[in-house]
Amino acid sequence: MTARHTNVPNLTDFDLKLLRVFHAVVQCQGLAAAQPVLGLSLSTISIQLKQLEERLGFTLCERGRKGFALTEEGERIHDSLKPLFESIGGFRDVVAEVRGSLSGDLHFGVVDALATNPDASLPAAFQAFARQAPDVHLHVDVSSPEELSQGLVEGRYHCILTPVLPEPDSLDSVPVFEELQRLYCGVDHPLFAEEDTERILEALESATFVGKSYVSLPSIRDPRTQVEGPVVSHMESNALLILSGSYVGYLPEHFAAHWVQEGRMRALAPERIAFATRFYLATHKYHCSRSVQAFRDCMLEVLKPREAAADVASGGSD
Repeated sequence: MTARHTNVPNLTDFDLKLLRVFHAVVQCQGLAAAQPVLGLSLSTISIQLKQLEERLGFTLCERGRKGFALTEEGERIHDSLKPLFESIGGFRDVVAEVRGSLSGDLHFGVVDALATNPDASLPAAFQAFARQAPDVHLHVDVSSPEELSQGLVEGRYHCILTPVLPEPDSLDSVPVFEELQRLYCGVDHPLFAEEDTERILEALESATFVGKSYVSLPSIRDPRTQVEGPVVSHMESNALLILSGSYVGYLPEHFAAHWVQEGRMRALAPERIAFATRFYLATHKYHCSRSVQAFRDCMLEVLKPREAAADVASGGSD
């Protein structure tokens, strides 16, 4: 495409709208895939991309029978969008604070399988925050601990709740509740009917374990084990593999209770094999607005730490 503009155009609200369309298309890797995300017809997306290219003076992407691909210019423009959008969002937050109101967007990241945890009353925290800051647009995202910590550092999240202590010095982490984890097998696993603890411990030395991508499994002398099989980042995936009867793995006691009551899962040597996982509520030290502070306070009010529900054999938390 031949450049039609010798000068760089000033950004308008319309340009920002077009840039967000372009960003969605890149994220979805195609115009058709971006339709449900944008809520626009294919022809409208195509027209708006063309309008953006005409405004900028160069082609952003190739689209057609050969598929979707960014041009070199398109890649550079897309790489610049993240800091642009973050800057705009940050400016809006500052304006809201100066005006004395709590508004804007707030992104909260959390791991899965917490809805059944009695020590993690997240609905109560959401309710309190909604009353305190009704104009804040809250986004809640479930992700792995690795993605949560990285997202907080990069600014994709304002606050996270994670079972892994975030390490960067730029993050402010507060220890909250502990979650008791036990070792489980499914009804079709050979150990499901075994009652002798010593036989169970002996058999576990050659059993296939579901591994977690964000913690190292302890040794059998702890008395947890090091033998691993598939690796997961979410408890839901972990539970599905355990229910298959082919693997054993650790789950939060509250999360496994439903399948235990149905007789589809059982805890193995519960008097010997258990450990506590400490959770942390984390925010960024240098990017914490009044809205984020208010949200953090609402969370801490319902996530007050208390002693683990059982005397765990491992002697500590991961």
